[in-house]
Amino acid sequence: MTSAALSRLRRFRFPVFVGGLIALVVVLAGAELMEPGEPAPVGGPPMMRRLTETQYRASIEDVFGAKVPINGRFEKAVRSEGLIAVGTGTAGMSPFAIEQYDASAQGIAATVLGKSQRKRFLACGPADPRQFDAPCARQFLTQKGRLLFRRALTRQEADKFVGLARRAATQLGDFHRGLELSLYTMLVSPDFLFRIETMQPGRGGAPGELDAYSKASRMSFFLTNSTPDDELLRAAEQGELYDSAGVERQADRLMASPRYEGAVRAFFADMMQFDRFGDLSKDPAIYPAFNSALAEDAQEQTLRTVVEHLITKRGDYRDLFTTRDTFLTRSLGIVYRTPVPQRRGWVPATFAPDAHRAGIQSHVSFLALHSHPGRTSPTLRGYALRQVFLCQDVPDPPANVNFTAIEATAHKANVTARDRIFQHATDPSCAGCHKVMDPLGLTLENYDGLGTFRRRENGALIDTSGSLDGTGFNTTDGLADALHDHPEVPRCIAERMYKSAVGRDITWRERYYLDWLIGRFTADDYRVPDLMRRIVTSANFFAATPSSPSGNLVRANTRASAGDRL
Repeated sequence: MTSAALSRLRRFRFPVFVGGLIALVVVLAGAELMEPGEPAPVGGPPMMRRLTETQYRASIEDVFGAKVPINGRFEKAVRSEGLIAVGTGTAGMSPFAIEQYDASAQGIAATVLGKSQRKRFLACGPADPRQFDAPCARQFLTQKGRLLFRRALTRQEADKFVGLARRAATQLGDFHRGLELSLYTMLVSPDFLFRIETMQPGRGGAPGELDAYSKASRMSFFLTNSTPDDELLRAAEQGELYDSAGVERQADRLMASPRYEGAVRAFFADMMQFDRFGDLSKDPAIYPAFNSALAEDAQEQTLRTVVEHLITKRGDYRDLFTTRDTFLTRSLGIVYRTPVPQRRGWVPATFAPDAHRAGIQSHVSFLALHSHPGRTSPTLRGYALRQVFLCQDVPDPPANVNFTAIEATAHKANVTARDRIFQHATDPSCAGCHKVMDPLGLTLENYDGLGTFRRRENGALIDTSGSLDGTGFNTTDGLADALHDHPEVPRCIAERMYKSAVGRDITWRERYYLDWLIGRFTADDYRVPDLMRRIVTSANFFAATPSSPSGNLVRANTRASAGDRL
């Protein structure tokens, strides 16, 4: 039996003896027969995923240009499996969201077909705007509808939208207003707001696969975080995406485009939970440097670091936890106590070895986000390290936890965070979880609630000793090395990236594919672009089945194995 097969056996728990025996045979057979190449595709259910805010904005910009305003607001996203990209497949739509989509659609349609802008988008039209020009209306609506719906309109759909424009133009006495109403209708349609996948059934019991338009959409949003462009839709229409060479050509083209960086940014912003910055607040008396501009700079600093290291330099993903190379603005330089020569804009910077700034976990974006408004939180930071970078679930605290002692001593002389959380670390109902979170977070206590380095808290010298799954350290650099070398770090990013790509949890039988994917990620020296290309060009990426009854079993076993690792 291979070591990888043994690893799989250790990760899975089987609910009953018979089920376990059957699963054991499957795992052993899969290990011996499938590891030399990609496992046979098994697939999961086609998804219906609501566009995220960044995808909505990027799609409108790609279809109509950057100068078209979006007036509506976006409701708070739902996170599932650690990702908004997965939550979009399970979240409903509130009345507030419908109202905001309506407001956005009205504004976009009015701008596109208004007097000052319409010539950019409409190359035809009647000499008398009171007359309806059916060929022009059909040309405009089918062209924009194809891009908005990410597929060609059917004849019936085209007739419906042209007919709507005709009726509105007749009643309003204005061709362009009629066209505007029809475009507005497209923008509030589920075919635009949701990525609705369809599949083609397999033959002889084999799994099916997504149809060509669904393939194009899944590829585009994964590699550009936006709607398919005209070239990708053309490839779908001509059947090129049913051929592996055609998929590879399109993948290479998309990854070579400027839009690829947007996809990487969107993924890491999602994984690192940057959407929570909208609700972040800090006590201005304690942290006067914090404001909305600094919060935006903090996020941008980390994303620039990620893009530079992973895309520009094609670096090892694990080195993100030890790198001292980054980018700074003048306001960030104040927090980091690092001089920034220019008043505006970004400058590349490298933290000195004694600056205690190794890795993105030492960035303000991580440290400030996972702290309280007026103080640090070793527990929140330790929890975030486990959850975000190791994909390990930690149970929520019981409802009756008493925080009085912690709050009362938050700023008491000679009392540190280690002293304050001692009670929870020794309480039997709390100790189980705190012992896996606090040793990580306590090492980050050298950073205050905003992320500025310090050696003392309330006058007392801070004890930063900690550990990660048996690896001890007493400095933030030691924590950085431990994260870099932890085996779950590359597994976590590969699993999260695949879940983000397909928009759902991994099914039971896809675990073989995930093991193969992680093995190839390792062989590729942990290069994220190679991982993304391998995902999008694999047969498993497009495989589909009508349903996935064992999905809950996978989720339960995945969480159980995460609990074992903790």
